[in-house]
Amino acid sequence: MRAWQLTDTKGIGSYALNEVDEPEPGPGEVRVKISHSALNHLDLWVAQGLPAPKHLPHIGGADGAGVIDAVGEGVSGFDIGDEVIIDPSLSCGSCAFCRNDEIVYCDSFQILGEHRPGTFTEKIVIPTINAVRKPGSMPWEVAGSFGLVTATALRMMERAGLKPEQTLLVVGVGGGVSAAAALLGIAMRTRVYVTSRSQGKIDWAIDQGAAGGFDSEGDFGAEMAALGGADVVIDNVGPATIRQSMRAVKKGGRIAICGSTSGPKMELTLPTLFFRQLELIGSSMANHGQFARATTWIGTVGARAPVSKVFDFDALPQALEYLENEEQVGKVALRHPE
Repeated sequence: MRAWQLTDTKGIGSYALNEVDEPEPGPGEVRVKISHSALNHLDLWVAQGLPAPKHLPHIGGADGAGVIDAVGEGVSGFDIGDEVIIDPSLSCGSCAFCRNDEIVYCDSFQILGEHRPGTFTEKIVIPTINAVRKPGSMPWEVAGSFGLVTATALRMMERAGLKPEQTLLVVGVGGGVSAAAALLGIAMRTRVYVTSRSQGKIDWAIDQGAAGGFDSEGDFGAEMAALGGADVVIDNVGPATIRQSMRAVKKGGRIAICGSTSGPKMELTLPTLFFRQLELIGSSMANHGQFARATTWIGTVGARAPVSKVFDFDALPQALEYLENEEQVGKVALRHPE
């Protein structure tokens, strides 16, 4: 079978389409013939060695969905032919954190496509706990692409205690997690505002049901504050926006952070933090329960999960360029060979 492998960490040109051995499922595992997978910014960062894979060549890709075509010894509840979505979060499964489904705190926590071979392949073997039944009405391109960003966004919103009728501000709405957060917030009946450097992306969010939007490079903190402020801010940009996010939030508000695309370090004005009783919440990825709830939101409750463009499996380099150029709103998917 074929797989896209990183052969170096010199950028997206380091991906090569190679023949690899077909994996066999072990005890408690299933093999999935992938119908669709999707790109994340993680795939760009890993290609640059940020972080570098432990072993090369390395198969990228965190998201995917497909049909089970083989089951390992002792597997129950899944059969050949079942349609499943791949939960990309892996852990030891036996520590106290894992037993309580707080797998993100497990010392062995890993992500497909970063720490383990991922979904840019024709077939993949996963533990049964990472196989989530695909809702029958969910399109394959959505099933193979919503998972990582939507579950990440949902965890941020749950950790920040977001409630219906509250106000949510999503910074940088064009990215996958931010677009997912905006759409989840709309489905949850919150008042959603967004920021972007692109008026087109702001207009897209308003078309989806957002109440308004601001220029990310402007004084969006003051603009949001003038409207009463946000109860929760979702920010994955970091140093370039965090001061504005702190200004935008109400007294006692929460800012959930899952990334730092503008850099890893910043200066923080502490009096703003403690005099206004603010909470800064670090959050990353999701546990299995949150992934299942994200699937429910997308599959049955009606939250949207837009796919900006679908490329053929052989066109991964072009798909990565499309993502790198920030042309998308939502996800970029790959259609795998039938």
